[in-house]
Amino acid sequence: MENEVTNILLVGVGGQGIIVASDIMTDVFLEAGYDVKKSEIHGMAQRGGSVTSHVRFGKKVYSPIIKQGDADILLAFERLEALRWVNHLRGDGTVVMNDHKINPPAVNLGQMSYPERIEEILEKHCGRLHVLPATRLAEEAGDIRSTNVVLLGALSHLCSIREGLWIDVILKRLPPKVHSLNQRAFSLGRRHLRG
Repeated sequence: MENEVTNILLVGVGGQGIIVASDIMTDVFLEAGYDVKKSEIHGMAQRGGSVTSHVRFGKKVYSPIIKQGDADILLAFERLEALRWVNHLRGDGTVVMNDHKINPPAVNLGQMSYPERIEEILEKHCGRLHVLPATRLAEEAGDIRSTNVVLLGALSHLCSIREGLWIDVILKRLPPKVHSLNQRAFSLGRRHLRG
């Protein structure tokens, strides 16, 4: 990966901890010695709208924005958001998706139905698809709000950065009262993807 840039697109809806996850990820890559660029878009995030964050790292990164069709990894915090953003993924890219549904307003109003067969569609557009019950694993760790850290644990298995560095950065970023909970959440996510 000498001159290569790795592109990770985080997608989900407001309130899922996407920005905190991308901040942690950025710190991990910086601590590992990479150049990192990050960008985020909040679309009506406080109303449960779409939230995305672009994270790019490598020897030298010139732009924070991932071009459509250039993401190496799509880290999806919600199923429908994975489907919405899969066109940003390379054909041989990897999707890591939380198996969790959040109905958009049109579904709640009965105007549309939540899409079925999302995994089937994603599999046609990516090299690898990993689906994990991140929200349930976060509950098992002790708090549903640690879903973002479960997903970071899963993602960490795909990056060649030592596990201890991820844990160090997470503990620096989060208050001490939630340290053990988030260590459990990270381990559950990492273990789930490792199989």
